[in-house]
Amino acid sequence: MEKRKREIVKMLLNQNLDEKDEEEILDLLVNNPITVDVDKESDKHMTFGDKVADKLSEIAGSWAFIIGFTSFLLLWIILNVLILKNAIDPYPFILLNLLLSCLAALQAPIIMMSQNRQSKKDTIRNKNDYRTDLKSELILEQLYERLEKVIQNQNKILSYLKQENDK
Repeated sequence: MEKRKREIVKMLLNQNLDEKDEEEILDLLVNNPITVDVDKESDKHMTFGDKVADKLSEIAGSWAFIIGFTSFLLLWIILNVLILKNAIDPYPFILLNLLLSCLAALQAPIIMMSQNRQSKKDTIRNKNDYRTDLKSELILEQLYERLEKVIQNQNKILSYLKQENDK
C-alpha cells in the first residue's frame, strides 16, 4: 500500500520540482499530518519591531486614524488662520508640510514591512493549502481503490449467491 501511495503522489506531483523537494513532499504526504496553523507559526517568530510595525499598520489603515488625522489637519489650519493672532505656522503651513512629509516618510516603510510579512504568511498558507489538497487527493484515490475492491467483492458474492440459488 505504501508503494502505491508513493506512485499516486508522484503522479500528483508531476511538475518541475527538484528531487529534494519532491522527496520532502512525498514523505510529508504519505506519512505525516500536514496541516499547519500559519498564524501561530508566524507569531512565534515575530520580533518586537514586527509587532510594532503590524500595530502601526493596523492603526494607520483604519477609519479612526483617517478621521482623527483629518480633524487634526482642520484644527491646525483653523487655529493658524482664524484663532491665533501670532500663528505658529502661518499660511502656507510650512511646519505642517514638514510634519506630513516626516509622517509619510516613516509610515510608508513601516506599512511595507507589515505587508511583506503578510505576503510571507500568504505564501506559507498557499503551500500548506497545496499540500493539503494533494493529501486529500491521495486519500480520495485510496478510497476509490478500496470502494472498487468492495464492489468487486460484492459482485463475486452476488455471483456466488446466484449460482447457489440456481442449484
